[in-house]
Amino acid sequence: MNRRRFTKQVLAGAAGLTIANPGLANIILTQQKTQLGVALVGLGYYSTDLLAPALQQTKNCHLAGIVTGTPAKAEKWKRDHNLSDKNIYDYKNFDSIVNNPAIDVVYIVLPPSLHAEYVIRAANAGKHVWCEKPMAITVAECQQMIDACKKNNVTLSIGYRMHHEPNTKQIIKYRKELTFGSVVKVEAAAGYFDSRTDHWKQKKSLGGGAMYDMGVYPLNATRYSTGLEPIAVTARASTTRPAIYKEVEETMQFELEFPGGITAICETSFGKNMNDLQVTCSKGWYKLSPFQSYSGINGITSDGKKLNATIPNQQARQMDDDALSIINRTPMLVPGEEGLKDIHVVEAIYRSVAEKKKVEIR
Repeated sequence: MNRRRFTKQVLAGAAGLTIANPGLANIILTQQKTQLGVALVGLGYYSTDLLAPALQQTKNCHLAGIVTGTPAKAEKWKRDHNLSDKNIYDYKNFDSIVNNPAIDVVYIVLPPSLHAEYVIRAANAGKHVWCEKPMAITVAECQQMIDACKKNNVTLSIGYRMHHEPNTKQIIKYRKELTFGSVVKVEAAAGYFDSRTDHWKQKKSLGGGAMYDMGVYPLNATRYSTGLEPIAVTARASTTRPAIYKEVEETMQFELEFPGGITAICETSFGKNMNDLQVTCSKGWYKLSPFQSYSGINGITSDGKKLNATIPNQQARQMDDDALSIINRTPMLVPGEEGLKDIHVVEAIYRSVAEKKKVEIR
């Protein structure tokens, strides 16, 4: 059977499945595409100012739809991005996305407390899922998300864009190849001064707090810098603005212990600007500063090598990489399991704060 005839038969079969199993039909149709349609769920700053422009630069995917609870936003996005009415959803009719073959991927860009619900709903609709960090609030939620995607035979990727960034990939290569010897110590800090006084990042019920939002950057960096999972943590939470940060921490300091005596000293905050990663090894060191900004990642090694490779757009690279993995049916660079491992440590960090002592991470 030639390829053209085979493709026609597959598409015909998928059309028949639309009535019996729309989710399965979505998966079959996606496998025939060379460019995937992406729907953004949540149209805040990250979607509006970063993801939508990035999707104008991608090769393997494009902006196909949106999900928003604000009619005025829907109308503006419809005009600005030439979106069809049938590809615009709200949170009430979101599940009907199962019947839309133009949308292959749903990108969840909501407050963390909503990640699990919408990842699971998207997976049940037979859509591949990309989810912003942090993956979820609890390990249990993370596992439910992974299970839902596996059950529906769709992929799940977490939006850790630094894994796709060339300078970050270079320091991971240094670790793997022992270019500067074995890792001894990691120092990582990420934060900014947030002047807002009423935002979801300051609300516990929505998954706010510096640790969930910015803290996963230094945490994840310690893991990809060492290639290991931490075995213990000592943490301390604090705030300089208790009237604003009543429910969650403004700053979190945490020290991780890894197998082999490796240590990591980390800090994250909404009260001060920080953006540094330094890895000390047995035969030298290397550092990135900034290590997690949206552009301009720069660094240097102990022997004077500059780390300043550039790419046009980090978010575009991330989404193109993930789309290509779906199209080629290859493993995701940052699967759900990676996000779960971070939340496993985050839970231990909060236990350490509550118990005011070092806790083991099992």
